[in-house]
Amino acid sequence: MQKYIFGAGLALVGTLASAQSSVTLYGIVDVAVEHLSKTGPNGDSLTRMPGFTGSVPSRFGLRGSEDLGGGLRAGFTLESGFGADTGSFNQGNRLFGRQAFVNLSGNWGSVMLGRQYTMLFHGLLGSDILGPNTFGSGSLDVYIPNARTDNAIGYLGTFSGVTVGGTYSTGRDASTAGNPGGTNCGGENAADKKACREWSVLAKYDSPTWGAALAVDEIRGGAGSWAPAGLTSSDLTDRRISLGAYAKVAGVKLGAGLLSRDNDGSTALKHNGSAAKRSDMWYVGAAYPVTPKVTVDGQVFHLKYKDSANKSLMFAVRGTYALSKRTAVYATAGSIDNSGTQVLSVSNGAAGGTTVAGGNQIGLATGIRHSF
Repeated sequence: MQKYIFGAGLALVGTLASAQSSVTLYGIVDVAVEHLSKTGPNGDSLTRMPGFTGSVPSRFGLRGSEDLGGGLRAGFTLESGFGADTGSFNQGNRLFGRQAFVNLSGNWGSVMLGRQYTMLFHGLLGSDILGPNTFGSGSLDVYIPNARTDNAIGYLGTFSGVTVGGTYSTGRDASTAGNPGGTNCGGENAADKKACREWSVLAKYDSPTWGAALAVDEIRGGAGSWAPAGLTSSDLTDRRISLGAYAKVAGVKLGAGLLSRDNDGSTALKHNGSAAKRSDMWYVGAAYPVTPKVTVDGQVFHLKYKDSANKSLMFAVRGTYALSKRTAVYATAGSIDNSGTQVLSVSNGAAGGTTVAGGNQIGLATGIRHSF
């Protein structure tokens, strides 16, 4: 059914664009080949073409806006994420899994209804230098590149450089796909009104030379939650508090931050054998434009569970060469050193790259990115 809806949607693009000039088709196709050392229980090397992300995730979308007069505008965004390695849908096999919302905007801000980013995404935009790179923050916390929520009411408003916002979801994730983009917690259940709720808030400041952001994001569990998420009851929560900042000095962008997490579903253990629910992830990075066409950026991450042997230290660097305004080639490298029972992979580009408990891993990747 999805392929027929998809085909019909693309067939309408030409008609919509001619009837209303504010409707835009856009997208990015990013494909990489990566090599990972020490994967699986035998420590085998792995060469693959990841489907979740390269330097950024592949996507296409439709965005439209209508002027209603008096400073009021209506609009929509429909955005699909896909794996260019196989052509399959990402985000839990949704047709428009990245974003699908309608909004009403004015000089007071914008109200959005539908599937959308949580405020954690907006809070990390300035400070997380590598963002969704295949070797990046998503390797240490899979929620970061998947910080979206179904059935959400959202608000964003910017006033003289200060942005405030929030989301509230009555059922955060209806997909049963069983991957980071689908955790089977649809909620909207009269028998358990707390099940699968989500809320987030944001306060940030941006200027031409520096910025800072504070974001809080909390999800609740439910009886139908996907088991590896650990939130098997609506009384269990997973809360992240993000504090980040960036500065631009002599053409170099510097970013740093802390993501503090309290997760009732954590499987990490303290030294006394109880669950280690609290973890902190520190990061610092920089991006340097060597020439107008060449950019080098890199980041260091440290994840540590409180009162536990579980921790991970990760380094990543990337070089990008712009062939044009829309096309670039890049190479990226990363390494991770796990302790305790941590089995994290340096790569978040695809599932199946984890190493042994307490193991280390090196990753190399190169790819091509084209936007339209």
